[in-house]
Amino acid sequence: MKLKLPRPLLFLLGLMFCLPGIANAQNSYSNFNTLTDRLNQLEDDYGNLTALTSLAKTKENRDIWLLTIGNGDVKNHPAVAIVGGAKGSHILGSELAVSFAEKLLANSSSEEIRSLLETTTFYILPRVNPDATEQYFASLKYERDVNTTSTNEDRDDAFDEDPFNDLNNDNLITMMRVHDETGKWMIHPDDERLMKMADITKGEKGSYKLFTEGIDDDNDGAFNEDNEGGVNINKNFTYDYPYFEPGAGENMASQIETRAIMDFLFEEASNVFSVVSFGPANNLSTPVKFNRGAISQRVIKGWYEEDVAINKLVSDKYNEVTGLENAPEMNGQPGDFFQWAYFHYGRFSFSTPGWWTPEVMDEEGKAKKFDNEEAKFLAWAEQNSLDVFAEWEEVNHPDFPNKTVEVGGIKPYTSLNPPYAMVDSLAQKHTDFIIELASMKPSVKLVNFEAEEAGRNLTRITVDVHNNGILPTASRLGQRTNWVKEVIVEIKLSNGLELVSGERLDTIEAIEGDGSIQKTWLVRGNGTFSLSAGAPNTGISTLEHSIR
Repeated sequence: MKLKLPRPLLFLLGLMFCLPGIANAQNSYSNFNTLTDRLNQLEDDYGNLTALTSLAKTKENRDIWLLTIGNGDVKNHPAVAIVGGAKGSHILGSELAVSFAEKLLANSSSEEIRSLLETTTFYILPRVNPDATEQYFASLKYERDVNTTSTNEDRDDAFDEDPFNDLNNDNLITMMRVHDETGKWMIHPDDERLMKMADITKGEKGSYKLFTEGIDDDNDGAFNEDNEGGVNINKNFTYDYPYFEPGAGENMASQIETRAIMDFLFEEASNVFSVVSFGPANNLSTPVKFNRGAISQRVIKGWYEEDVAINKLVSDKYNEVTGLENAPEMNGQPGDFFQWAYFHYGRFSFSTPGWWTPEVMDEEGKAKKFDNEEAKFLAWAEQNSLDVFAEWEEVNHPDFPNKTVEVGGIKPYTSLNPPYAMVDSLAQKHTDFIIELASMKPSVKLVNFEAEEAGRNLTRITVDVHNNGILPTASRLGQRTNWVKEVIVEIKLSNGLELVSGERLDTIEAIEGDGSIQKTWLVRGNGTFSLSAGAPNTGISTLEHSIR
């Protein structure tokens, strides 16, 4: 008989486990060393199916790990790239990525997974912003998304001179509210723990100023605007790069981490047909919408209609497999990895945070309505007995000697990352989804082959180049950028055979899912010929035939 604990106690235990130092590595989020150990263990246990390599070293000498999973000619099997941790404070993303590898390999002896790995490659980059993520495991906790590259965010020619300050010595950086009649913020009428911007059109007036917790160390009138480091990897990619925005870096692709990812995918991963990223954007719960104006611009800003249809197909599968519902709207952001993977890499790019605040039910079992996500999160946490809020506490502040200053707010990381007790279930749901996605891969086959006598020592060769998969061999955007390999069709003739008509080497820009394109050749003489068709992202199909 299974022991059943009350749900609030289960969640409380889960929260305890997700705090560093309280539990061992198997029951908590993994720091860099633990993550590395898990990856090394997979290579040790499944060496015939895995290869672990480092794409680069960060400034803090941490590896950008790549785990390749597959059997046989992995570079010529259609591949899924799975990326986690681009947003440093989203630790769940790394956990879902490495857990996918563990769960996939644990079942590699089953017929389903063994067959999958013989035809499909998985490239797993579980933590691409490791220097930022490590802040979660430090004694002072704040949601850090930037690496440790020194930056001059306030453009005063001084670097890292205005960091966060822990004013109440609780080892957390939260928010700071200053009572001031000129402030634009007010206490939320539905939850006095929260602050909201006053809306004068509704007769509301502000009475607070709101800052992140800290002191104006450089006396420029701003707080914590030039903290230690750095550059946010998830703002540093080349598509829609946010020039001059804090955290974006001096230039696009300026960071070791960004270039390592781009170089690998462009130069060594031409077989990728789809990218799955665990991060703040979400086009899996709700697909992107087609915007004709956005694709009519010189620089395309939206998904092509054909690709939107594929997004809808995959989104429906995601919702069916995971059962995760009621996700808030989460669009891509300038310079992020998710958008780069579609607009510049040309692949079908799918992203999900993997978790969001579940519905909060009232006594009648109906979902409660909230006007913002913070209020919903606090209500859910309270319903499940989770300690996620630092109560407002008055402090003496040197910059506001005659003002009432309080620090408090939602504790760092808690709204982005669920209690660790929930992670295994989430990881299984997303593993099942990625396996489903992999089964939809484009797969080129040579079918309906015929070699017919055409008189005068001539033979007519006909074959259908068929995409046996559900997804097309290239996205519409990929066809435009030319970064996705075209399907190559080739005929090779032995001595004694002469090509009369047809192309020795031909290309097909794209074949839709379950679509076919017929190819025909006319040859003279006797001998052997071979046909091949495919691309790294579709697999290669071959056949050989003799004419006597």
